[in-house]
Amino acid sequence: MITATRLEAAAAAVTVLSNRPEVTHWALRYFGPWWNATSVDAAAVCAEAVVIADVKPADHEEITLLVHDGRPTETVDYAKHPLRVARDGEDIIATSPDEGIAYRSTPSSGRLVLAGTDARPLALAAARLARESIRGQLLRDGWAVLHSSAVVRQDDGATVLTFGDKGAGKTATALLLASHGWQLLANDRVLVRPTGERDVEVVPWPSAAALGLGLLHSLGWDVTAREHLEAGGAFHPTQHESVTEALLAGDHTPLWENAKRERKVQVFPDQFPDLFGVPLATGGRAAGLFFPQVDADSEPDVVDGARALGEADFMSGATEDRYPDVFGQAQGVDGGGRESARAEVASRLAALPHHAVLLSHDIPASAAVLGKVADTV
Repeated sequence: MITATRLEAAAAAVTVLSNRPEVTHWALRYFGPWWNATSVDAAAVCAEAVVIADVKPADHEEITLLVHDGRPTETVDYAKHPLRVARDGEDIIATSPDEGIAYRSTPSSGRLVLAGTDARPLALAAARLARESIRGQLLRDGWAVLHSSAVVRQDDGATVLTFGDKGAGKTATALLLASHGWQLLANDRVLVRPTGERDVEVVPWPSAAALGLGLLHSLGWDVTAREHLEAGGAFHPTQHESVTEALLAGDHTPLWENAKRERKVQVFPDQFPDLFGVPLATGGRAAGLFFPQVDADSEPDVVDGARALGEADFMSGATEDRYPDVFGQAQGVDGGGRESARAEVASRLAALPHHAVLLSHDIPASAAVLGKVADTV
């Protein structure tokens, strides 16, 4: 039996089809809270962008043999796995031995076929490529991608965008505001487009949210997370086993993979409202920019330090190195949007209120300052 999940974001849409219901259910769960995911009748899917992801070992072998039949190939890292890529006429074909998945992409039609040997990695891969399909459509339609968290005021759609380097407090700012009346739109990046004469429309970029053990504890969510695990629940499968063990032990000491990368709790989008009582938004209109700084022992306050946006505040093909557009879904548009779209977004955001905010480990005091400033946008 073929099942289907349709995703919609702004004017973009893609349908995931599969002969294994767990593949389409994964897309439904992962994108549902943010990208209007719905189960649809597979027989009624029309000629639009589709990701067909079937467990079909014979098809997997057929495409893999084509990739290895002596034609020119290139090996790239994709989603932390080596991917061998080649051409077959207008199609792009590829094989990922680690995942047991072979691919055939026809960029001109938006059709992408995955043939796998196991449903679990196939579900993850299909979701990745469905998301890339949406992004490709939006980029071609004049959208850009900001490296920003975002929260939305439910009454009027006013959206606060928060910028900063890794560790600056983008996620903490968004979650503190979302825990105090605002809706969470995104924890790390958003899609944006100039609309009307001055506005910037914002839609979320769905992803598992990475929360440090210390932040989870400071928010008072660690007990809920532990109880969820003890009851047989789970977080996103990319979460490292050591993080799960720390949660179960009630240990919120940060865990480091290396000197620069912290191992974090990986939260599904739907777990924000279901576990932590954080409401989600599906879109908004940019109304203000925050630039947080974190000093554990400081007194939270508004400070000097607001700045103009720069290239580092936009995502780009270079920064999307985990998911290079090897399947041609953006059809040549840079992964962060066209230069003209980024420039217009930057110009319009420059006219909005900018606030630099000093945060500390005093969560109630930090939330109070953020809430007071956010209420002015």
